[in-house]
Amino acid sequence: MSKKVLIVTGDAVEALEVFYPYYRCLEEGFEAVIASPSKKTLHTVVHDFEPHSETYTEKPAYRLDSHLSFDEVKAEEYDGLIIPGGRAPEYIRLHPQLKPIVAHFFAADKPVAVICHGVQVLATVKEYLAGKELTAYQACRPDVEALGAVYRKETLYVHDKLVSGHAWPDLPGFMREFIRLLNK
Repeated sequence: MSKKVLIVTGDAVEALEVFYPYYRCLEEGFEAVIASPSKKTLHTVVHDFEPHSETYTEKPAYRLDSHLSFDEVKAEEYDGLIIPGGRAPEYIRLHPQLKPIVAHFFAADKPVAVICHGVQVLATVKEYLAGKELTAYQACRPDVEALGAVYRKETLYVHDKLVSGHAWPDLPGFMREFIRLLNK
């Protein structure tokens, strides 16, 4: 039976951090489902570093259709969860249905993969993160520590069934480890 993976995101998701995992899951033969606050065409963004800027810049990228709204998600139907970064995490975490979705994966001990600013979503389920070790984009270190978790400087880190990555350059290892956990 094929694995089923849920990807939770919204507008301003980092393009590489949603497209790469989505297509990699499809390539693996998994059913990959993208959920957002409302079922819609999402507007992704590209974050990159340029010599003139002390932080990353943001530019519009591709559009991508979500398959379900958060209200339509039945978390128990999925084998794993991916939380991409970008700016989407800062506002999707405010949706009341997201917390029970994310909590299900931790309570059921299913693989969760979170990259870059995706760690901001984990603030909704802080009770599952105390003492865990994970990484995220360096500017999110205070978010990780506010969870009661330990920030790791490595760009890719696995703690039990939690895979975390620093940013989009880490996607090959990030997806390799997530797929390894799903196939256990």
